[in-house]
Amino acid sequence: MRHTLCTDYKKMFDNIINYTCDYVNKSNLKALVLGMSGGIDSTLTAALAREVCACSNDIKLEGRILDIESHNYEMARAILASEAFCHRFKLEHMVHLYNQFSIFMVDSCSNDPKILIRKGNIKARLRMIKLYDLAKQLDGMVLSTDNYTEFLLGFWTLHGDVGDYGMLQNLWKTEVYGLAKYMATKYNIEKRYCERDIMIECIEAIPTDGLGISDSDFDQIHPGYNKNHTSEEIYGEIDSILLDHLNGGYFHNDSKIIQRYKSTEFKRINPFSIPRDRIVG
Repeated sequence: MRHTLCTDYKKMFDNIINYTCDYVNKSNLKALVLGMSGGIDSTLTAALAREVCACSNDIKLEGRILDIESHNYEMARAILASEAFCHRFKLEHMVHLYNQFSIFMVDSCSNDPKILIRKGNIKARLRMIKLYDLAKQLDGMVLSTDNYTEFLLGFWTLHGDVGDYGMLQNLWKTEVYGLAKYMATKYNIEKRYCERDIMIECIEAIPTDGLGISDSDFDQIHPGYNKNHTSEEIYGEIDSILLDHLNGGYFHNDSKIIQRYKSTEFKRINPFSIPRDRIVG
């Protein structure tokens, strides 16, 4: 199968909404629970989820902004996005809880990259505990905000990012940007200027993992990136390299992006289980 990018964003939008509405209605859910970070992935997920709520049986979008040593500007953007798309939302500070876990699990104040990643993993898993508990309380499900590019690069935390249902999980990051632009245009036509403005702000924002590991996604997944390029352009380059590799190309085999793709395969097959025929055969 050849991997390609899709640019028919209206079709993409319609299919996501129709499929998700059908899924939600059949599942008798009462709430969609979403962690709001102020980034493009969670904001686009919230925008799509709000459309789903409109076609479902009185289901509500419940947002949570879970602050654990987060940047103030990211929290401010998350509040604006939550106000625009969530029926209800709450900002919750979890730094005290994180500090207790961090001291217990990682007895170090070092800025060593491995220590920062370990601490970031704790943050992500604590946030997911909160979201899943809330979903149980509200008879709802947790929405994922991951995309296909990040999935291929292992740019996510095992047992800390992936929720119950992903509307963007199989979209390349380039397609995420394209769909977000489609939504911004749609809001502009409908004179929904608040939604338009926050979507544009998220499109233009520098993406981070929100875990304090690095100043941007690109510091981790694309070292040496051109800082004069927009985030969309940089992700376009990343997607181009991955697409070439998956389609049998060999021009980028020495790229750090491809090296990362190969080294994180264990995350994409997690949990690994011994095949039954190797145990009883």
